[in-house]
Amino acid sequence: MSQPIAPQPFEPHFDDLSRSQLRKRLRQQRRALSFEQQQQAAEHLALNLLKNPDLHRARHVALYLPNDGEIDPQVYLDTARQRGVHFYLPVLHPILPGRLVFSPYLDGTELTANRFGIPEPAFSKGPGRPVWALDAVLFPLVGFDEYGGRLGMGGGFYDRTFAFTKRQPRLAPKLIGLAHDCQKVKALPVEPWDVPLHSVVTDRRCYRFG
Repeated sequence: MSQPIAPQPFEPHFDDLSRSQLRKRLRQQRRALSFEQQQQAAEHLALNLLKNPDLHRARHVALYLPNDGEIDPQVYLDTARQRGVHFYLPVLHPILPGRLVFSPYLDGTELTANRFGIPEPAFSKGPGRPVWALDAVLFPLVGFDEYGGRLGMGGGFYDRTFAFTKRQPRLAPKLIGLAHDCQKVKALPVEPWDVPLHSVVTDRRCYRFG
């Protein structure tokens, strides 16, 4: 399998651009990837996830459906499902603003677009899995650095949902960011509310923290 031909990592320091400018630049860069580049990136991401030790024993894994040029974890999902892994998708909580719940994602799960236009299962108090009972969560990233700094879409949904992991790290699932390797920047600030990731996995490699 050939390595995907992708742009080189974007290399400004955070101080060179505002957070919103950097987010806009990196989103444009990943949206510029061709369909073929996205497919190849998804295949290489799957290989890197399948050999990631944080996922070897994981049986309940949350992930996302790609949007806005995000790297696609669905090749990994298709393979891991055959190995008995159960998957869950984030759903906007209709009562607690800015928080997520996680609903099972099965073959045939009916999806509807939320207010951001992202497909999600219907909210239900029934079969969702508590966040502390997930083995791993695959985060979509806009940008990251090799020290654990990360840049999301700016809504803070994952940080609010997993804030408990700072107080109770033993209950924390493995928190793994996913990105194209070209989304790597020199350095990003770590904000007080940022929930630390265990690692970032890209189409080229795994960056581990701590």
